Amino acid sequence: MPGSENSSTEHSPDDTGPVGGRRRELPAVPPARPRPAQPEYHPTTEIDLTRGFPPVSNETSEIDLSKGWPQHLKVPPRPERSRPTGRVLGVDVGTVRVGLALSDPTGTLASPLETLKRAKDGSDLDRLVALVVEHEVTEVVVGEPVHLSGASGASAADAGDYAQALADRIADVPVHLIDERLSTVTAASHLRAGGIDSRKQRSVIDQAAAVVILQQFLDGRRARS
Repeated sequence: MPGSENSSTEHSPDDTGPVGGRRRELPAVPPARPRPAQPEYHPTTEIDLTRGFPPVSNETSEIDLSKGWPQHLKVPPRPERSRPTGRVLGVDVGTVRVGLALSDPTGTLASPLETLKRAKDGSDLDRLVALVVEHEVTEVVVGEPVHLSGASGASAADAGDYAQALADRIADVPVHLIDERLSTVTAASHLRAGGIDSRKQRSVIDQAAAVVILQQFLDGRRARS
């Protein structure tokens, strides 16, 4: 049939079948990776788990401490905290007198030293500086007489000024201000217990107050270290 013959020879250019007049271009397929001639062998260890997981052995050594620590086992020593050493000078500043106390070289115990008279020309500060040099003092503690409420008054301001004037003269020696509430009362109580009338020996109570101030500082520093 003529019609059927024409229909069998006409093909769409988009046909891709084996009988199509034009094949669609397709991307090339990459070749397969070559397989090794012999498979690689990875040795393994077989574990029989039919009876449970095998126990793991950790080798340990027993140490007999009944006779003390073995000599062949050395333990590093604990680092010791360094505590400042040297004599410390305690100062009780009054409007008329200045009581002084001095510690031992280890900075453990405070003892009375002497009493200075306040002078407008600063001779008491000169004597104080000489004592710092003479006794090789490493620190100075000045009592700050604050009120029981913690507020600072004229006496505390005077003690602060005195401490600053001393610090200006001994720049290499630190000067500390500490709370000295009830130091004079405590000193008078100690003197009465020792049979000493503090009212008749005012210079003694000034030194005793300086001892209280200084011992408080030494005990607090030892507790912190």
